[in-house]
Amino acid sequence: MSTDSTAGAESTPSPDELAALQSRVDELETELSDLRSDVETGPKKMVIIATKGTLDMAYPPLILASTAAAFGYDVTVFHTFWGLEILHEKHSKNLKLSSVGNPNMPIPNAIAALPGMDRMTARMMQNKIADNEVASVEELIDVSLESGVDLQACQMTIDLLDYDEADFYDGVTTGVGAASAFQEMVAADIQLLV
Repeated sequence: MSTDSTAGAESTPSPDELAALQSRVDELETELSDLRSDVETGPKKMVIIATKGTLDMAYPPLILASTAAAFGYDVTVFHTFWGLEILHEKHSKNLKLSSVGNPNMPIPNAIAALPGMDRMTARMMQNKIADNEVASVEELIDVSLESGVDLQACQMTIDLLDYDEADFYDGVTTGVGAASAFQEMVAADIQLLV
């Protein structure tokens, strides 16, 4: 039986190789420690995609955004398609509430489908909001903007609906596309589609 004396020599690293390997391990441990510190102490990021513009669907993204901002999150809300109505200064004051197909509405669908019922149920909800001293959509937009929330309006939807940048609340970011929203989502700790 023959033994290969070079096999043992190749598997044992030299003192210089060991020192280089230990140096690299030290670098990686430092890098890992820095990353852990950034994750634990760095700002958390939340991105919400708002796609609906009814009165009942205006509240979730604004409440979640302003609450997360109060907890120190860096928050972006990308409004697209009907979600853009939330940021439209004139339209946001008259958001509707669909009566038909809403299982929580105390109105049968046959009655809910009658002309003017959406307006009536929206008015009922607005009164309930006011009676319970819940913030209005406009107030939640103001709170969100003051808290540093980046309220974004989808440029493609602005063009599609023939809106103008002046139609939106002051402080709303316009000229944003889906690619930008996607990049924000990739970097976020929390992503929500509302």
